[in-house]
Amino acid sequence: MATDFINEDLKEQCKENDLLSYDRIYLIDQDSKVRRWVIGILLGILVCLLLPWTQNIRARGTVTTLRQEQRPQELPSVIPGKVVKWYVKEGDMVKAGDTIITLSEIKEDYLDPKLLQRTQEQLTAKTGAVESYRNKVAVSGQQIDAIRQAGQLKLADIDNKIGQQRQKISSDSMEMLSASNDFNIKQLQFKRQQVMFDSGLVSLTQLEQRNQSLQESAAKKASADIKFSNSKQEFNRLQIERNGITQDYLEKMTKAEGDRFTAISQIQTGEGEVSKLQNQFMNYNIRSGMYTIRSPQDGQVVRARKAGIGEIVKDGEIIVEIVPTQVDPAVEMYVSPVDLPLLSRGQKVSLQFDGYPNIVFSGWPKASYGTFGGVVTAIESSVSSNGKFRVLVREDSALKKWPPQLMLGTGSICFALLKQVQVWYELWRNINGFPPEYYKADEDDKGKNGKSTK
Repeated sequence: MATDFINEDLKEQCKENDLLSYDRIYLIDQDSKVRRWVIGILLGILVCLLLPWTQNIRARGTVTTLRQEQRPQELPSVIPGKVVKWYVKEGDMVKAGDTIITLSEIKEDYLDPKLLQRTQEQLTAKTGAVESYRNKVAVSGQQIDAIRQAGQLKLADIDNKIGQQRQKISSDSMEMLSASNDFNIKQLQFKRQQVMFDSGLVSLTQLEQRNQSLQESAAKKASADIKFSNSKQEFNRLQIERNGITQDYLEKMTKAEGDRFTAISQIQTGEGEVSKLQNQFMNYNIRSGMYTIRSPQDGQVVRARKAGIGEIVKDGEIIVEIVPTQVDPAVEMYVSPVDLPLLSRGQKVSLQFDGYPNIVFSGWPKASYGTFGGVVTAIESSVSSNGKFRVLVREDSALKKWPPQLMLGTGSICFALLKQVQVWYELWRNINGFPPEYYKADEDDKGKNGKSTK
């Protein structure tokens, strides 16, 4: 009986434990909180959908500079040469004018160590020759003036003689005419005396006297004729002499002028050679300064293309690359053609740089940590090789400054901020593939306060 009673108690206790476990597992008598959680989550999603969202264009970019001279610069060798000595190594900081490398000459035309001195001596000698030719031109000019004056004096003298001879011819012609008249008269007188002698009116002595007078008159007439003829011959001789003097001095002047023009030609040729030597001397002088390659600006040597001593460097070959120290940082990003109309100069851009811890919400720039502001400063009008358009973004001075540790080439993510909408609208736009909306600048308002309107 006792055993049956104990079994009954155990059964009752097991039933109670089974019912208690069932209640604990299926929670039949407890109120459910799932409804509250679902309602709370739905309300949270609704609140999030009503939050403001800034539409944006997202693009990858890299850090660069606004100015070309601040970008990494490749330093080439203008002339070919052989490496003699390095003064820097990769990673060294250099100042503008610091020596990077020294080269030596390898072309046989420039191997002479006294090339500049010898070229200067040639230039000095040629300059002296040109100066001598100038002096010769001056002397030739004086010689021509002296020949001209001597010719004028000689011609004046011969002209004076010709004038005197002309007067002498006139005098001789008068004398010849007088002697001819006297001869005619004496001849008539002799004939009359002859007739009178034949008539016996005069004596033979008188006839002989008349004959003697006639002979004397004939002699005077012949002498006058000869004298007149000699005067004319002398006149002709003086004329010929004058022509000879003119020809002689003309030849002398022509020769002097020829010598003068020859000297002028030699001066011009010498001046051309002097200019050529001056050009050659300056080229040699400038080339001698190209053996030492110096840094064009402050920066860091990041890459050396040549190594060791004795290597040959070709003209135009890159030796080292220098990254400038002072730069105005900017970001270059590439946007697709479909997003290009949404960008304009002066537009605000949010930036995220690689290597800087941040929490980024592309649609909530004010809630993002580690993002930086930028302004679009240039948009290229031609497409790049990657099929996108290049856009330059500078630092926005109105916001926090970019990290000073930014290095050229650092990657970045750019968010071009557009119109502010609600989250549900942005989700609906992306699901339907609609383009984003953006503010269109009103030039009148923008000119007044620099703000954009819809």
